[in-house]
Amino acid sequence: MPLADNLAGLRRHAADFEARRGFTYTVLEPDRGEVIGCVYIYPDREDASVVSVSSWVRADRAELDAPLYRAVSAWLTDHWPLGRFHYAER
Repeated sequence: MPLADNLAGLRRHAADFEARRGFTYTVLEPDRGEVIGCVYIYPDREDASVVSVSSWVRADRAELDAPLYRAVSAWLTDHWPLGRFHYAER
């Protein structure tokens, strides 16, 4: 992705977060603080009563995709007042 496009995306995510329209979180490697992925939480495009969740991890950290899915699912279930959310199973 070109740097200008990446910066525009970061600004859009920051504005969404500030306005509470959507939430984007950087996933960091615990020991070094290195960025290894991202989690996106946004209203579903077709059903406003559902929250859509997606995430990714870098290819060199692919083994963390399923653990991230489980951790985010538990976090949303236990600590967020979301109601229903859709997060494609791994």
